[in-house]
Amino acid sequence: MRHPGIRFTALAVAGIAGLSLAMVGTAAASGGPDRQAIIRALDLMTTTGAAGAQVRIAADGQEFTARSGVARLGSPRGVPVNGRFRIASVTKTFTATVLLQLAGEGRLALDDTVSRYLPGLLPDGDRITVRMLLQHSSGLYNYSDDLTGDPAELQRHWDPQDLVAIATAHPLNFPPGTASKYSNTDYIVVGLLVEHLTGRSWATAVRNRIIRPLGLHDTSLPGDRTTIPGPHAHGYTPRDGALVDVTAMNPSVGWAAGEIISTTADLDTFTAALFGGRLLTPAQLTNMTTLSPAGSAYGLGLSTNVLSCGVRVWGHTGDVPGYDTLLATTRDGRIRLQLSLTTAARQTPLQGYRQLVDEVFCG
Repeated sequence: MRHPGIRFTALAVAGIAGLSLAMVGTAAASGGPDRQAIIRALDLMTTTGAAGAQVRIAADGQEFTARSGVARLGSPRGVPVNGRFRIASVTKTFTATVLLQLAGEGRLALDDTVSRYLPGLLPDGDRITVRMLLQHSSGLYNYSDDLTGDPAELQRHWDPQDLVAIATAHPLNFPPGTASKYSNTDYIVVGLLVEHLTGRSWATAVRNRIIRPLGLHDTSLPGDRTTIPGPHAHGYTPRDGALVDVTAMNPSVGWAAGEIISTTADLDTFTAALFGGRLLTPAQLTNMTTLSPAGSAYGLGLSTNVLSCGVRVWGHTGDVPGYDTLLATTRDGRIRLQLSLTTAARQTPLQGYRQLVDEVFCG
C-alpha cells in the first residue's frame, strides 16, 4: 500500500545519513547472527533511507541490541536502544490476538458474520465473516487510501465509525472471500467487535489481556495523546521541499489497526509469549498461522515470507508517517527480530533491510 496519507503496512522507509552507532547486550561468541554484519546493515539503512534505526535480536537464548543514526536531526545524540516508537500496523497482531482469545472462550465463532454482532455497521455485513476481516479477504475498501496526509488529518480525533464510514462510501473491492487485499478497515471493524463482545473499550481489552499479563510497561495505547512518552527518536516526512517533524500526531486515525506505542524489548516479550503459547492455545495459534485460501501470505493478524535460504518467517510490518516497524520470528520462536526505523526523506533502504533480515534468519 502506497499513498501520500496514513500508511499502516509494508516496510516503506526514507531518510538521510545516520551519524552514530552503538551496540549493547550479549550474544554467543559463535553461531547465530554476526553482530558486525548487523551493524553494517543498520549503517546502510541510515545512509540510504532512515534517520535512525534500532534493532533487538534474540537467537537461541542470546539477545543483543544495536542502533545507528540519530534520534533527532541536527543533534549528535544516538537513537535510544530502549526508545519508544509508533508500531503502526504491528498493532493488528495485538488486536487479532485479543479476538482469537475471545473466540477461544466461545464468545464468537470466526466464521460468524459481522452482522450477527454489529448489525447495520457494514452494508455487506451479512456476507463478511470475522475470519475474512482478520485475513483481509473481506473486500472492504481501505479507508486510509482516502487520506491525504494533510497536517490537520494527523492532529484531529477520529472515531472508529468515522473510519468505517469512509470505507463503506466505496463499493467492495471484490466479493467477500474471493480475493485478498490489505485493508486497515478490516481491523477497525475487529476493534469494534472486541468492544461489543467485552462491553469495554478496545484499549482496555488489550491492556487487560496482553499488556498487563506480560508486564509490557513501556507499551501504551495513547488514544488522542499526540506525544510519545519516554525516550524516543523523532520521525520526519518531506513536505513542500522540507523535512517536517511528524513525531507528534493523533493516533486515533489508526486505532485498532495502528495506534500502539511500544519498544523493541516489549515487542520481543510479546512475540515470545505469542509463539510460546502464553497468549493462545495451540489450536488458536494454528488458526493464526493458517493462510487465507484467497491466495495471500496473510494469516490472522500475521503475515509470512519464505526467505532465499528457505527459512519461513512470521510477523508483521508497520508503516506510519515518521516510523516503520518490523516484528519477525521463526514459527518456533527460536529466532526473533524487532526493528524500528525513523524516517526522513522519501527513499527506501531496502538493501540494508534485506541484509539485516537475511543475516538474522539465514546467516
